[in-house]
Amino acid sequence: MAAGLGGVNARRTLVLGGTRSGKSRYAEDLLPADAPVRYLATARRRDDDPEWSARIDVHRARRPAGWTTVEGGDVAALVRAGGDPLLVDDLATWLTGVLDDAGAWESPATPPAVDTAVAGLVDAVAACPGRVVLVSAEVGLGVVPATRAGRLFRDELGALNAALAAVCDEVLLLVAGLPLRLK
Repeated sequence: MAAGLGGVNARRTLVLGGTRSGKSRYAEDLLPADAPVRYLATARRRDDDPEWSARIDVHRARRPAGWTTVEGGDVAALVRAGGDPLLVDDLATWLTGVLDDAGAWESPATPPAVDTAVAGLVDAVAACPGRVVLVSAEVGLGVVPATRAGRLFRDELGALNAALAAVCDEVLLLVAGLPLRLK
């Protein structure tokens, strides 16, 4: 377990942080390296982006051999199912996929499918019968994005993070590799 703040009695943990803050590594260290863990990787591979694939491969390579990696799939259903501890990394890439699938980038208003997916995930986390650690980006600390798509993403992710924080037992924010307990 990571030295410091991770609560041993927390069932639902949300780990937030900015780019390269150490949030994924910290979240991984909250779970036992020598026990079964399901690692739900939400990033979608893109054949036209070798740099993105390399980033995914770095994350995959550092996971303990006994952990099971699940790529994609219905995140809410996997959370609801319980079982071995579950690490979901990360919700910003999951939300990007939800926004992509809903056609939100070109839509004048957020499509209802986005709200449905977000509510489904939050409800699943609230009802999760086992240990779940969620990783998400904190994007609300910077400037207002110059594009509608940037503002949409920032606003939707901020709302998702707030809704998840409300149902999680503990919430941590990583800043420059240092964890701060928010809840």
